[in-house]
Amino acid sequence: MSEPGTRRLFEAFGVEIEHMIVRADTLDVAPVCDAVIHARTGGYDEDVEHGDIAWCNELALHVLEFKTNGPAPTLTGALVARFQDEVRLAHETLAPLGARLMPGAMHPWMDPHRELRLWPHGYSTVYEAFDRAFDCTGHGWANLQSSHLNLPFADDEEFGRLHAAIRVILPILPALAAASPFADAKATGLMDTRLEVYRHNARRVPSVSGRIIPEPIFTRDEYENTLLAGLYRDIAPHDPGGALRHEWLNARGAIARFDRDTIEIRVLDTQECPRADIAIHHAVVEVLRGLVEERWSSLCDQQSWGVEPLADMLLRAVKDAGAAPIDNDDYLALFGVPAGGAGTMRDLWGRLIEDVVAVSPHADQVLVGALRAVHREGCLAQRMLRALGTGEPTRDRLHALHAELCACLAEGTLFRA
Repeated sequence: MSEPGTRRLFEAFGVEIEHMIVRADTLDVAPVCDAVIHARTGGYDEDVEHGDIAWCNELALHVLEFKTNGPAPTLTGALVARFQDEVRLAHETLAPLGARLMPGAMHPWMDPHRELRLWPHGYSTVYEAFDRAFDCTGHGWANLQSSHLNLPFADDEEFGRLHAAIRVILPILPALAAASPFADAKATGLMDTRLEVYRHNARRVPSVSGRIIPEPIFTRDEYENTLLAGLYRDIAPHDPGGALRHEWLNARGAIARFDRDTIEIRVLDTQECPRADIAIHHAVVEVLRGLVEERWSSLCDQQSWGVEPLADMLLRAVKDAGAAPIDNDDYLALFGVPAGGAGTMRDLWGRLIEDVVAVSPHADQVLVGALRAVHREGCLAQRMLRALGTGEPTRDRLHALHAELCACLAEGTLFRA
């Protein structure tokens, strides 16, 4: 994002969007990210930098990440266009390799135990350490793509406010962003299978991910001396060389990055195109503004929420997305919604989109339009299931569906069932 402490709340944004690389014909995963980066840079150990957007690798060799190359001052349609330009350029680079990009949060038929290839070049010692500690040959490591949103804070007081607000909003984010209803070539019964497998991927050291909802910690000292110190202690027997002793070991749904004074939100599934991803980011930011400014609830009220009730709500969203019920009036009150004013998470987002996001002085109408479409037609997982129709999905039907999604990413269009 920037040098620590130089950006205040909502003065800048860091966006990261991960996409799968797949074979152009079969849509099977194609572990060629290193070839893509080499084609652009002549090496393997540097990001591909194109001004304000960069490309980089991730743990799995079939994943390519696009990210803001430093802080973006605003989330707007212009930023969407820049990400879309980079998608187009990536497709040009992938074409000679017989590959293309696929959106969505999980590959629908990848066998992670057979098909995972770890990034083998620079930084590979860290990925190898993760593999030794957790065994990365499962969906929770090998087959998941997400979109991260980084938000800055300038000091401890801003960190406490932002962390409190983010903890409150995390449980309802899959209602907008769930995009992973398939795994192992079948429907899983969950809207957000990525989050389900993600929350179990560190089961050898359960404290690494906790319950995904961060603990109610609101100062840097407490965060480092309790949460992070505990993680480093628990991982030590599995990581004798200390390669994983960094704050990014924390796998909660939002993590503090004190190395750059941001909080990184990690629960958002990758959508069908950058317009959808950044529209959802826009909604998150505008609602967080209201929480941080205490428009509807006090900082004390926000900080009073423990992990368990928020984690239980998150699991409802993992299963049912927008259809997940909200039966806690105290939670609705955090957003200024009267008792009984929203029976489901979709209802709550409907109010927030129209009463908060659309009327914000920071609103971008390109993003608001995309957000309204997502709310009206359902999260991507719901649209994918609706398009596939009834009955067990066949490989041919899954292929046809995901070919449509690939076209959405290439053309920058929303998927409509």
